[in-house]
Amino acid sequence: MALISTFTSFNLPVKNVEQSKAFFTGLGFELNPQFPESENSAAFVIGDNLQVMLISHAFFNTLTERESVDTSKYAQMTIALAFESREKVNEIVNTAISLGGKLHAEPEDHGSMYHWGFVDMDGHLWAINCMNMDAVQAQG
Repeated sequence: MALISTFTSFNLPVKNVEQSKAFFTGLGFELNPQFPESENSAAFVIGDNLQVMLISHAFFNTLTERESVDTSKYAQMTIALAFESREKVNEIVNTAISLGGKLHAEPEDHGSMYHWGFVDMDGHLWAINCMNMDAVQAQG
């Protein structure tokens, strides 16, 4: 049997936890009640058994001996999320922009996948997608 995690958390360093909380709440994500928020962190549910933990830079630096990535210069990863429709993708990206995020790229329609993305206020890259499963199966 394949190795499968029962719970996944992406831990992202942020400059201002309160500002980042407002951004992700504004997008429509909810705080994870199983992880109490503090001045150093806030956890948001972004999928089944999946969360993003926003951690202050100072606290993040206690978790590793490595230097944090300067997101104004480097991309460490892209967090890709899939939603039910193109309209939802557009809504999420447009809301992110209205809350202070920046466009990551122009929308792309690949037939089987519609993709658009944004960069949050801390420079983390988010890819927002919608899969057309009928087109995927037709390609298969």
